[in-house]
Amino acid sequence: MDNLFQPYALNDTLTLQNRILMAPLTRCMADENLVPTQAMADYYARRADTGLIISEATIIRADGQGYPNTPGLFTAEQIQGWRKVTDAVHAKGGKIFAQLWHTGRVAHPHFFGGEYVLAPSAIAVEGTVPRMRELVYTVPKAASHEEITKLIEDYSQAAANAIDAGFDGVEIHGANGYLIDQFLHHASNTRTDEYGQTPENMARFPLAVVDAISNRIGAERTALRVSPGAYFNMGTDARDREVFDYFIAELEKRELAFLHLGIFDDSMTFDYLGGTGSAYLRANYSKTLVGVGGYSAETGSQAIADNKFDLLAIGRPLIANPDYVAKVKAGETLVEYSDEMLASLI
Repeated sequence: MDNLFQPYALNDTLTLQNRILMAPLTRCMADENLVPTQAMADYYARRADTGLIISEATIIRADGQGYPNTPGLFTAEQIQGWRKVTDAVHAKGGKIFAQLWHTGRVAHPHFFGGEYVLAPSAIAVEGTVPRMRELVYTVPKAASHEEITKLIEDYSQAAANAIDAGFDGVEIHGANGYLIDQFLHHASNTRTDEYGQTPENMARFPLAVVDAISNRIGAERTALRVSPGAYFNMGTDARDREVFDYFIAELEKRELAFLHLGIFDDSMTFDYLGGTGSAYLRANYSKTLVGVGGYSAETGSQAIADNKFDLLAIGRPLIANPDYVAKVKAGETLVEYSDEMLASLI
């Protein structure tokens, strides 16, 4: 597994100390004002020996919230809270990106006192809010042109706030059925204007966000997570393949820090993608690709050796093993993850 422990240059300005990334893991541990706590700073600092930490998903503005106590990056207090986290990670020699998030139709007015949530189209997601099952998802409002323009501005501002908070860069959360992903799938985007129907139109808002952030903080500090296969809070539609063919081809023209697959289990296959999500991305994207989804250090190392992706993101095993990198390097037995571990930050 030596390939996991080699430095990896994302670009001329960012080199990772190894190829193991901490995947974004929502923990719902911010305070009542969505400010990161000292416990969060300690939690991330203990994992600073990964090549790169990708923070838990962090909302860009109040109406993006879909879960309790998820941190934000839109107030001065939140920025200062994150500064304690990034300082703690950097003091241990680590690097950390902020994952920027708006949940779109998976948001709930309960969290911000609004009348509605925004999405590409007025199509509700089924079910109730995790951790708060008494809250049923509402029918969203289809975002107006003015609201879309403001969303792009707020993504850009959140990226600038992340840099002010000491992050080394940002990963745009464009995956897992949240706002950006909702524009890219026919099941959630039925618009008939310039943001719907065709691949070019459906990718317009996601690309505008990517470009606005790249222009604001530099493409070399901008990454993106995508879910070309619909699998979470999203229905499948074979037409999505054409959307992602166009979208990924456009991303190929840009010089992003990396592209990151969003999936819980990369053994899952999609007929309209011709196989797994990672295989589809690798076939269509030649630059730095992050694989994730049920890999162990051993299987991830082999996948890198087989050129399936370049960097390995690890999720739940890093919750259970803050010293994951050291244990893998030494060949030590890992602590098994269990859901009870979500009750506290260790």
